[in-house]
Amino acid sequence: MAAGEGQDALAQEFVQFAVEAGVLRFGQFRTKAGRDSPYFFNAGLFDDGAKLGRLAQFYARRIVASGVEFDMLFGPAYKGIPLAAAVAIELARLGRNVPFAYNRKEAKDHGEGGTLVGAPLRGRVLIVDDVMSAGTAARESIALIQSAGATPHAMAIALDRQEKATEDGRDVDHSAVQYVRDRLGLQVCAIARLADLLDYLQRQAADALGTHHAAVLAYRERYGVID
Repeated sequence: MAAGEGQDALAQEFVQFAVEAGVLRFGQFRTKAGRDSPYFFNAGLFDDGAKLGRLAQFYARRIVASGVEFDMLFGPAYKGIPLAAAVAIELARLGRNVPFAYNRKEAKDHGEGGTLVGAPLRGRVLIVDDVMSAGTAARESIALIQSAGATPHAMAIALDRQEKATEDGRDVDHSAVQYVRDRLGLQVCAIARLADLLDYLQRQAADALGTHHAAVLAYRERYGVID
């Protein structure tokens, strides 16, 4: 079924891909914030060459469509490492060849040493990661990039959950994406958002998958943010 008028066709295509790949699942799941969520997005299950390659295509298409300006990619350890590498390959295939780098969590005391691997961090850096729950990983990446003399400029993520972040165990009025965008000053482009997932489930009303729409909508009404 094609995306309806007003829907983001790329996001709808991505949500369907994530469901078919078993990355996006429905049921009862406990989040890092201790919430009972009716859905779970596990980017670690993009775990073979075909799925990773297609995922990189979605990232690259969204990055290009967003118009975000950048000079290189950075993948935070650990999930961001294969993502940045795969997206760099796909961007090169589309005619935009940019360098990429990533970090290791344990400093290396031999060879080239340090925690950074790959191209030197220079210019405007686009951070590539899967999702953001609290903005902690973003802050760590920003600190690494700035300490190398480069500029953390934007982030690309797979899914924006559009829900309240937590601080000291309490809900706050902004999401992790809003925090990174509004307080840290980085542009954030997401392949899909919770709103796109709800649109997708609504379109599946005649199928078993559509039965999850009410639970996901109730979750958003309880924990969602207004963009």
